Parts: sequence; structure tokens; C-alpha cells
Amino acid sequence: MTAVADAGAGSAGTSAALRAPWGTARTVLRLHRAALAVWALFVVGLSAGLVWLAEVTGKEERKALEACDSAGQDWCDMTMIGLPGYENGLRWTGLLISYLFLGVAAFAGGALTGRELENGTAHLAWTQGVSPTRWLTAKLAVPALVVTGGATALVLVYRWAWGTNEDLLQSGWMSDDGFLSRGPASVAYALCALAVGALTGLLLRRTLPALAVSVVTAGLISFVVARYRSSFSPAVTVTSAAEDFDYPLTAWQVESGALIHGHRVPNFDVTKCYGGSTATTQNCLDDLGVTGFYTTYHPESHYWPIHLVETGIVLTVAALATTAAFLLLRRRTAGAGRREA
Repeated sequence: MTAVADAGAGSAGTSAALRAPWGTARTVLRLHRAALAVWALFVVGLSAGLVWLAEVTGKEERKALEACDSAGQDWCDMTMIGLPGYENGLRWTGLLISYLFLGVAAFAGGALTGRELENGTAHLAWTQGVSPTRWLTAKLAVPALVVTGGATALVLVYRWAWGTNEDLLQSGWMSDDGFLSRGPASVAYALCALAVGALTGLLLRRTLPALAVSVVTAGLISFVVARYRSSFSPAVTVTSAAEDFDYPLTAWQVESGALIHGHRVPNFDVTKCYGGSTATTQNCLDDLGVTGFYTTYHPESHYWPIHLVETGIVLTVAALATTAAFLLLRRRTAGAGRREA
């Protein structure tokens, strides 16, 4: 009798703890404390690395450049003096920040939902006075706050490190490492990966398959959005009678080609027309119907319009995935309740 009473008291205590206002949130944090520790180390480690790059490596390379200039060299750059550490370090750190959402997707699909549904701990929580909706809310809200805080900190530190020695960089604003990691799109991708991973875990209810599918799905979303990135803001098109265009060196060239009878033909090969006299070249171009050349590009001022549109698209996908996860959970738990009745 005493053992039964103690077990009942323990079960009641657990149930009461879960039903407390922050009980479910504390349970999520305690259950995934290892992942939280890894995430904290990731954020702190990358932030410290960025500070070192900006304050130590960047300053050393700047001194090397100034010494090269003082020596009267005709051309001084990081490759020439053999010190590209700042740019390489910033590039790899930017890639880690830009694609951290893949790790979030793996965690969300595998550990956050897939594993708990596979081993039955989710159903146990639902019998302890925690509704499935509240369970999923805590599962999404707590990691979302942690991921948002950490990703935002990384973006802010990266922006600072980028701006401190931007003149030492050769990669532009449209590069894979610099585009996402300098703005809120990086945070949006992480939140989207969290929602997609949770939805995948609910669908598959198995740890490893959910982990794999979550990562692939999140990567596919990123690939598709990046493919259409250049269309998120109207590009600038300039034409010229020759293949010589005057546009900013920092511009992102989207497309170029020839004007054939006034129509744009991308990547039109006219190299066979060159190599002879000017008259011969012109006759060849006339025979091909080439009336000029064009190039389409985005100036650096288009960074924020493109970036914010992409952020909005990714957040919309995240919202749709979250809605689908709640609807799926409600449908499955309602069906289970009817079968038990």
C-alpha cells in the first residue's frame, strides 16, 4: 500500500509539475540540455573567433598592407603578401552561420519530435495532464527562443566583424558566406528549419528517418529560394554597342548576352567574330544579327530589398510548416481519442 501510495504521489507530483505555467518549458530545457550546451558553445565559440579575426588577424593584415604600400610596391593585396587569413576565416565562419539551419533541422526532426514519438515519451506526457497542443507549443516555442537569440547574436557579431575590415575582403555582398549571415534571413532559415523538422518528426515518428528528411527538406528549401533570389528585386539592365559596360565593381551580375535583332539572347557566343580587323569583326556581328550587348545586375544597394524579401518568404514557409504540424497533431490525437472511446 505504501509503495502504491508513493507511486501515486510521485505521478501526481510529476503531473502537477508539468501542468505548472512553466513546467512544460522547463521539461523541454531539461530534456534537451545537452543540445542547449552544444548550441551555447557553438555561439560563444564562433563569436570569439569573429572577435579574434577582427581585432587580431585583421589588424595584422592591415599592417602588412601598409608596409607593402610603404615599400613602394605597385600592387598590394592579401594574396600577394600571403596573408589571406582574415578573409578565409570570415568566409568559413559566415558559411557556418548561413547554414546552421541544417543542424537545427536535424535536431528538430530527430531529437525534438521524432525520438519522443518513437519511444513513447510524448504519449506519456499527454497522460500527465499536458495536452498535445501544449506539448507541441513548448517543443517549438522554447527552442525557437533559444535559436533566435543565438542566431541573432551571431549575425550581429558577424556584421561587426565584416564592417571592421571590409576593405580587406575580396568576396562581395552576394557571396554565399556574406549574404545570409549579415541579416535576419539567417535567423529566418533557422526558425523555418525548426518548424520543418518538427513537422517531419510528427509525420515519420522515427528518429533517424525524420533527421535525414528534415535536413534534406531544409536544404531543398534553401536551394529553391536561392535559385530565385535575383528576382526578388528589379534588376538594372544596361546596353552597349560593344562588350564593355560601365557598372559598379561590387555589382552582382545576374545575366549578360547579346542583342540579336533587338532581342536579348543570354550567353550568346560571339568570340568567333574577334581576331581580325575591325571591319571583319563588324561584318561578322552583322551577319549574326548582333545589334549590341547587354548585362543585367544588382547594385549593392539592392542587398536589403532582396534580403528582406527572402526573409519574408522563409518566415512564411516556417509559419505554414508550424500550422501544418499543429493540424497534423490535432488530427492524429483526435483520431486516437475516438479509437480509445
